[in-house]
Amino acid sequence: MAKEWKEESLTSAPSLSAPVSNQSGAKILPSLGILLVTGGLFLIGWFLYLWFKPLPPPYNYQLVEEGGVAKFSNLQLEAWPDLKIGKYELRVPSLDKPVAVAYRTSDPSGAPILLSLENLVSEPIGAMSVSLSELLPLATDITKHVPKDAVILGWWDTSRQLRLLSGCDTLFTSYLGQPLIVPSYWKDRSELIKKYEHQFWGARESPEEQREFEIFADALTSEASIGVAMLRELVGSREAYVIVHPVDLYKAALMRPDRIDIAFKDFPLTGNVHGLAGQVKGWMKENGYNTYTLQSLSETAVRAYFLNESKTGKVLLAHMLPLMNSTPIDFQALQVVHKQGGYWVFKIPSA
Repeated sequence: MAKEWKEESLTSAPSLSAPVSNQSGAKILPSLGILLVTGGLFLIGWFLYLWFKPLPPPYNYQLVEEGGVAKFSNLQLEAWPDLKIGKYELRVPSLDKPVAVAYRTSDPSGAPILLSLENLVSEPIGAMSVSLSELLPLATDITKHVPKDAVILGWWDTSRQLRLLSGCDTLFTSYLGQPLIVPSYWKDRSELIKKYEHQFWGARESPEEQREFEIFADALTSEASIGVAMLRELVGSREAYVIVHPVDLYKAALMRPDRIDIAFKDFPLTGNVHGLAGQVKGWMKENGYNTYTLQSLSETAVRAYFLNESKTGKVLLAHMLPLMNSTPIDFQALQVVHKQGGYWVFKIPSA
């Protein structure tokens, strides 16, 4: 009886290694391992994607309005009725308001041209602001007084505007994108911004113009007599004029920082001229600069560009603009023929 009871007990007792438990563990553990490995690979891939994914440009141009000249009466372009204009806002995703407003048109070939850009933040973005109220009268005067067979030298963006509005012949006709103007806090994204700007403005490869523009920048930032000779060599034997503006100082300094030591600061216009002069000179001395020139921004603000000529010497461009202790009229190497707003026009002497 004892033997039978023992056998019966062994037969009916549950086993510690029952087949059902073995099958469950065999299925769950490998599945869990595969899940963990897959999840780990996914996380690694996601981190690698975020690490190597190029950041987008910090801003973009958003079209807010477009139409003919009549739709943009604020631009005062009635004398150019055939222009088609687009108004764009430069938008930063994290901000509610635009950081700049740009007006774009096209030349007869369809290439986009910047007509005007108003920066709405302290550091310029994309371009330096110059009022159309200065440019349009200049274009009209060029049409009237500059011979058709003459050539005009100027910064590439100014050249394109004047070529469109006056029909004059300019040495530079393409979007060259130099220098890249970005705020200091976006310097690490300069290449992204450069690529985006070139796409938006339809930059076309023009190695010859790029080379000539480098020479032009070298001329403006060289000693006066050397710079004038370089300008004459650029235009050959043709009758030629060169046009400059205070904003060119800043652009030239970005391209040739070893030749121009510059800073700028905006000051409010309060109607007290002597008070403004005192503020500007005070800032100049406190920050180690020895001369300056002014640009009118609006009826309520003026921008001062400060130079340290004791550090780099006086370059050609500085002779061509009114500084604290000098005026272009006294400059003998080039002949002043016209002034409109902040623009100064010089005739380049014959070879």
